[in-house]
Amino acid sequence: MTDGPGAARAYWSTEPGAGELRDETLRAPRPGEARVRALHSGISRGTELLVRRGDVPISQRERMRAPFQEGDFPFPVKYGYLSVGVVEDGPADLMGRRVFCLHPHQDRFVVAASMLTPLPDAVPSRRAVLTGTVETALNALWDAPPCAGDRIAVVGGGLVGGAVALLLRRFPLARLQIVDPDAARRRQLAEAGLDAVAPEDAVGDCDIVFHASASESGLALALGLLGDEAELVEMSWFGAREPRVPLGEDFHSRRLRITASQVSRIGAARRARRDSADRLATALELLADPAFDTLLAADIAFDEIDDAFAALEDGRIGPGCVVVTYPGAP
Repeated sequence: MTDGPGAARAYWSTEPGAGELRDETLRAPRPGEARVRALHSGISRGTELLVRRGDVPISQRERMRAPFQEGDFPFPVKYGYLSVGVVEDGPADLMGRRVFCLHPHQDRFVVAASMLTPLPDAVPSRRAVLTGTVETALNALWDAPPCAGDRIAVVGGGLVGGAVALLLRRFPLARLQIVDPDAARRRQLAEAGLDAVAPEDAVGDCDIVFHASASESGLALALGLLGDEAELVEMSWFGAREPRVPLGEDFHSRRLRITASQVSRIGAARRARRDSADRLATALELLADPAFDTLLAADIAFDEIDDAFAALEDGRIGPGCVVVTYPGAP
């Protein structure tokens, strides 16, 4: 292990719609810890834009804390949880290995070695920033496990919805559609082998519908696509918004169900047999599939991260995960 502190830079959200890179002092790793040099990190646009706007509800601030968050909501706060790097100091079995960590956007950091998950050789570092997204999608399938022959729709073709659909395409389903109003996004999803359709072309009488559009119209459509006694899995987080949910007309007579899915707890079907480490490792194994590259959006340099957040707010970056690349990354 090296002696003495080092230097690092991290991204902080400082006020609504603004942030900055800050210099930080990095201490040497203690026994059982490791120092990681970041290669890439991913911007989880839904959650991180809510954080950057200061829209995390007071009631949810403790639940929303990221594992290595510094500062408190609303501001200033160092937030993020999709970091991929290489261990440059620490336990011998991790030295030089690529790892995933639930760490904010920072070029070097020191954490407990137990918080690092080594990447399988088959998973490229850039794609590995999707680990948290695929873990969220996997958890939803544990909340509402599909059965052979099911008819399933995913409403919302963004990052989370796309990941759910890419996992579902492995199942022997009777029908799988992913529904999104954006034609360009549908073409991208179709290139990954998915049946991507416009809302007006979605087929109903579904056994399960996964909703990930974070919109009232998407939620209404998702409920409308359900067959009798079928289940909607709600994956959108609306933050401080209060969406209208159409529970009138035949919602009760058709005995429809709405299940909330959130990655903070293991999906109900596997809660007794899997823990968070198992789920994370499974997500990384699933990422060996190159089709997940369709969920990656623009690449930006770490020095330009605040500009990237502004571009996301303005809609200048299309759907998918923005990949932040750090100096020295191959």
